[in-house]
Amino acid sequence: MHSNLIILAGGASSRMKKETHANNLTEAEIAQANERSKGLIGVGPHGRPLLDYLLYNAKEAGYKNIYIIISEKGTLFQEFYGNKKKDNDFNGLNISFAIQYIPNNRVKPFGTADALFQAVEQYPELNTQFYSVCNSDNLYSSKALFALRSTKSPNAFISYDRDSLEFPEERISRFAVAKLDDANYLLDIVEKPSEEEVSKSKDVEGKIRVSMNAFKFNGEVLYPYLKNCPVHPERDEKELPTVLLNMISDYPKTTLGIPFSEHVPDLTAKEDIVEVKAYLKKHYSELDWNKVGQTKEFTI
Repeated sequence: MHSNLIILAGGASSRMKKETHANNLTEAEIAQANERSKGLIGVGPHGRPLLDYLLYNAKEAGYKNIYIIISEKGTLFQEFYGNKKKDNDFNGLNISFAIQYIPNNRVKPFGTADALFQAVEQYPELNTQFYSVCNSDNLYSSKALFALRSTKSPNAFISYDRDSLEFPEERISRFAVAKLDDANYLLDIVEKPSEEEVSKSKDVEGKIRVSMNAFKFNGEVLYPYLKNCPVHPERDEKELPTVLLNMISDYPKTTLGIPFSEHVPDLTAKEDIVEVKAYLKKHYSELDWNKVGQTKEFTI
């Protein structure tokens, strides 16, 4: 099993910065939402950020080396998790930072595939290893993260049952749908699917599956596809799903969709802050970093 987890945290957080009409947020919460990267918004006790909980689950799942991709202005991450560029110790995790630089001809970052490419260029050892990748603003369970570590498939993603996600129906309808074969290997990712496309995309269990950007990759095989990722014609970004689809066209049956049915808390917009805080209060007590990762056993 591999021990590397790359966390995408260099995005512009555009939707989080949009104006909200919610009346259940404090001025401090609104200020953080406007100024901080989403994973650093203080949703836990004592103002600790969501990323604490993701790191806690990662340690519980057995990850040791964490690479956080931040923007050029992402120095606040280093105030929370270590002021060195690499090899910071945070509660037993080895934390390193990669910077996603914005090209001179752009205002915003160039997308998730560009972020990962810049990270593996800065840490080329990853191109000879396996690693997992996930968002900084989603709270993936330790069980899901362990599934990525333990799968024998060279590449994989957590394939979530769409009906298990506790989001408004309108929001869920915008999620891209994963098409899998009878052995749960990825065939295609359908963006903005019609109702007909959705009905044709059910897996062998009759479930509609979506990706929440939790992946495992063979770094050596993935690298040339990252390097040569085309720009999405509509969103003008380089995106990981594009890289993945280009790779499986040359290497079919190498990317397993690991089925999961559970909710994934998400900080996309200001309206999510109250819901995430309630989720953490219900499901997490104080994080005991001394015990985490020592006694947990998983059944996948």
